[in-house]
Amino acid sequence: MKTLKDVTSVVVIGGGPAGLMAAEVLSAAGVAVHLCDAMPSVGRKFLLAGKGGLNLTHSEPFDVFVTRYGARRAQVEPLLRRFGPDHLRAWAQGLGIDTFVGTSGRVFPKDMKAAPLLRAWLQRLRHPATGVPVQFHMRNRWTGWTADGALQFSTPSGTVTCTPSATVLALGGASWPRLGSDGAWASWLAARNVPVTGLLPANCGFDVKGGWTEFFSSKFAGQPFKSVAISFTDPQGRTLTRKGEFVATATGVEGSLVYAVSSLLRDQIIAGGSATFHLDLLPDMPAERVLAEVAHPRGSRSLSSHLKGRLHIDGIKMALLHELVPRDDMGVPVRLATAIKALPITLTAARPVAESISTAGGVTFDAMDEHLMLGAMPGVFCAGEMLDWEAPTGGYLLTAAMASGVVAAQGVLARLGQSSLRG
Repeated sequence: MKTLKDVTSVVVIGGGPAGLMAAEVLSAAGVAVHLCDAMPSVGRKFLLAGKGGLNLTHSEPFDVFVTRYGARRAQVEPLLRRFGPDHLRAWAQGLGIDTFVGTSGRVFPKDMKAAPLLRAWLQRLRHPATGVPVQFHMRNRWTGWTADGALQFSTPSGTVTCTPSATVLALGGASWPRLGSDGAWASWLAARNVPVTGLLPANCGFDVKGGWTEFFSSKFAGQPFKSVAISFTDPQGRTLTRKGEFVATATGVEGSLVYAVSSLLRDQIIAGGSATFHLDLLPDMPAERVLAEVAHPRGSRSLSSHLKGRLHIDGIKMALLHELVPRDDMGVPVRLATAIKALPITLTAARPVAESISTAGGVTFDAMDEHLMLGAMPGVFCAGEMLDWEAPTGGYLLTAAMASGVVAAQGVLARLGQSSLRG
């Protein structure tokens, strides 16, 4: 195997889904590609994401799917048209991994596991039926460019430099840095006049105003709010409502339902110092019935027993009402019923980016051409989470990351004067 210092072909930096997909496209087209990663093995965040069941993509119609990318839809949609949800499922099938659609519309491998898929993927990259095997260089940490423009790596045998004909950067954002993505690349690109927006937490938890009481935090941190709905109205009067579940933490809230509106909450906190969403504890019950049940005579029963018997509110939901509703309001049916249907929860801070599932910000799309090549650095392409886009969980993150890897690799092939086998 060539040592990295001898490489003159294509280097992919980053062994996450975007980098691996870029390497696969290049390998299949007959290009000698060398993949470098700082960690001892590739796909570490991919494996972590699949710990509770690997969510590959989503089965909803494409015109709905692309709306999940919010303000970056116009930039991400062309990537997804090259490699979208259906392509991803077909790709997995080609690895021998059958998929199924869950009740939520999310797509999973039949065994729900990430490891078998990653093993099959690496086997194909190392021993392709056609094309050129990918050469892997582990524990090779990229440290930027030398003064003359060569890639520079810190390796177990010392500093190594190389000058490939093209480079694909797929370095991730800054979430879960212990898995390899620490965002250090941002300053190196900015120093080369590449526009980079600051990395922010996405799909993240939040701290509630004033924190929870010691009682609530000690007894209910880690417990879920099930079958609830969140509603958030932004300063422009646009309201987003989602139904699902989330989790109480020691300092606030996190979980899939919170992640669905996390970008709006985060941006409002940045703009105004806080953000308030309203929580419907009984989204399937009309407000009129809630009021009628709350107002029903309870005789000698306690309020907790009354709400449990009439509305099945108990546990963490009952504790939250005691936590946030003024005591006097708990005894007034109309005020209590209003709180049950629209309990305001004010947040004052997003959790640190290192704790988030993903990041927003990164290399701006204006800095790249349609092939994801940097205008300021011809021959250098970017892919994955390091680009300035974000999406909620649900398969949207992985699909777009892999799509960008495909497009970046096809850009490399176009620059090298070749054509991709993926068409």
